[in-house]
Amino acid sequence: MRTDVRFPTNGLQLAGHLYLPEGVDGPLAAIVVGHPTTGVKEQSPALYAAPLVDAGFAVLTFDAAFQGESEGTPHGLEDPFQRAEDFRGAVSYLTTRPEIDSERIGVMGVCGSGAYVPYAAQTDHRMKAVAGVSGTDVPGFFRDGDPEGWQQMVAGSGDLRSAEAAGEPAATFPVLPEKADADTPAATAEFVDYYKTPRGAHPRSTGDMVVRSVDLLDQFDSFADVAKIAPRPLLMIAGTEAVTRGYSEKAVADSPGNAELFLIEGATHVDLYDRDVYVTAAAAKLTEFFRKHLG
Repeated sequence: MRTDVRFPTNGLQLAGHLYLPEGVDGPLAAIVVGHPTTGVKEQSPALYAAPLVDAGFAVLTFDAAFQGESEGTPHGLEDPFQRAEDFRGAVSYLTTRPEIDSERIGVMGVCGSGAYVPYAAQTDHRMKAVAGVSGTDVPGFFRDGDPEGWQQMVAGSGDLRSAEAAGEPAATFPVLPEKADADTPAATAEFVDYYKTPRGAHPRSTGDMVVRSVDLLDQFDSFADVAKIAPRPLLMIAGTEAVTRGYSEKAVADSPGNAELFLIEGATHVDLYDRDVYVTAAAAKLTEFFRKHLG
């Protein structure tokens, strides 16, 4: 029961997949699922959609603006403010669907979306239940990895904007190397093993990011006002071995009693993208969470 859909956000049309459970009478509770940074809707969002649909929820997955099949140029731009707006647009679209109960809409995201979702939910009270899987503050992750290199990219972003204004194509950079070797940091190697191999590779998940994305990212803090989500519930799921685990822990610690941290023993960050044993555990917890708070 998957339908290709399109919906607007900030003048751009986003490409999505709407999944509806068979044999379940509406109006339905619905869940929006966002993809990781550099990912697309056909990857981990599709894997998480399946058990949620089996549990009776409608699920909307989509490609972020400037990425995948969605509109927006230059393609590969990672605009965190637009990423948050994409989720607001997805919720707005669901409220127009006759199959959906607009008072029972939840949102979740994986990796970068697992931080963009809580950011959007801080002020969008239509999002009744909020969840992140391997949630990652993208600018913090990149900045902490190479603080000096990051600041050099930020400093050069203005010149890149000028070059685009003069008609030059947007400069891009590969987020990951094509292959990992013995010198590749473990955190990078696990991303390479997913995105650059048949395990998770997708032709529209190119891994190229517009360089000047960094001046947008550098002003963004996913969890600075996470307490605003309360009293609505927040669930953060992370692997015990995930290099990004600290983002989920801090989001929960900074929340006023409405948030829960669910740790999956032995899982790394990327394990929660597609490894059956870990996705099954995460999906079971998500199903319990959304059933409790969306009905």
